[in-house]
Amino acid sequence: MSRHVAIIGAGIVGACSAIEALREGYRVTLIDPADPGGEQAASYGNGCWLSPMSVIPPAVPGLWKKIPKFLADPLGPLAIRWSYLPRVAPWLVQYLRAGWTWARVEDAARALRPLVVDAPALHAALAEEAGVGHLIERRGLIYIYPSRADFAAEAKAWEIRQKVGVRWMELDANDLRQREPDLDRRYTFGVMVEEGGHCTDPGAYVAALVAHAVGQGASLVRARATGFRVEGGRLRAVTTDQGEVAADAAVIAAGAHAKPLAAALGDAVPLETERGYHAQLTDPEVAPRHGLMPSDGKMSIMRTAGGLRCAGQVEIAGLEAAPNWKRAEILRDHLVSCFPGLPRDLPASRVKVWMGHRPSMPDGKPCLGPSSATADVIHAFGHGHTGLVAGARTGRIVAALLGGRAPEIPIGSFDPRRFA
Repeated sequence: MSRHVAIIGAGIVGACSAIEALREGYRVTLIDPADPGGEQAASYGNGCWLSPMSVIPPAVPGLWKKIPKFLADPLGPLAIRWSYLPRVAPWLVQYLRAGWTWARVEDAARALRPLVVDAPALHAALAEEAGVGHLIERRGLIYIYPSRADFAAEAKAWEIRQKVGVRWMELDANDLRQREPDLDRRYTFGVMVEEGGHCTDPGAYVAALVAHAVGQGASLVRARATGFRVEGGRLRAVTTDQGEVAADAAVIAAGAHAKPLAAALGDAVPLETERGYHAQLTDPEVAPRHGLMPSDGKMSIMRTAGGLRCAGQVEIAGLEAAPNWKRAEILRDHLVSCFPGLPRDLPASRVKVWMGHRPSMPDGKPCLGPSSATADVIHAFGHGHTGLVAGARTGRIVAALLGGRAPEIPIGSFDPRRFA
């Protein structure tokens, strides 16, 4: 009888892991209480980028100097709610320590680059397999700056990207006009990463991948995983609020909800949620040709199946706090400022806002590897800002670990026990 793998979480990582596990000949059961690709999912509302250059961790040298500002400004690009500070303080210390020197940042970049390299091609292949090839586009991604001087202010991060293999093309003001004629003329310099791509509807993409897995023989159980039954060092079942799911292997791909599941297996991982927002404009009067990231907005802009989406912001406030929709309004306002062709008085009916939870480790690297209690359970969560782009490669890594093989890339830096 083939091994039965229970995959906890039907987001992008769980969906990709299910497909790759089925390819290995395993029986697969996906466990999730909600609809795959639904609005509750982090993958649904993200910035849509498939960015092989997403290798710089969130914390960089000198960030600690800005902590007072983060606490004082509830609407800044990164904000920390005062009420949540006592609970998140240990995570913040580790977060700042991880980016204390540029050498540490470069080490993280070298670890992350293999996880995201070739991601647009990997996702394009999965999308074709699932019958939704049109959802993946490979047009390149452009970082836009008001001036070359603004780009130079981020030179160290770009130097590290170059060291780990990221290549780009510089664009002057005329080049930007040719490529993005709708863009505001305050932007006079750009950096185009041609290997980048994007997904035009991440929610539909995840739903299609799960449907494809089910079509290939996987089962989908609507339940909330609560723990594990381990006997003699071997997994016997995943426990849920609907009863047990018998299995002899499991994958924790539960995103921001993975922490208590890891703890049940003896792994106290410092997982936190970075709450992100998006604002999406229906029937936009402009049509960007590429994914854009304005340096003065710290957000992504992407043409999607549902309209023009801007996504970003980091709010540290936990899983339970109510959204602060003013943060989404800031994104909307910046989106409007980027394109003179957009009306300045957008009616609320044309703007949809959303908030979700990035599952983030303090060092910007995911947890990938076996649990402490049993090698039968694989941790696959904590991707932070790289969940969508890294999902395809993560699925392949999970399949290798389930089969007892060495993954195709080094994963020692992603050991779930590195914070023990």
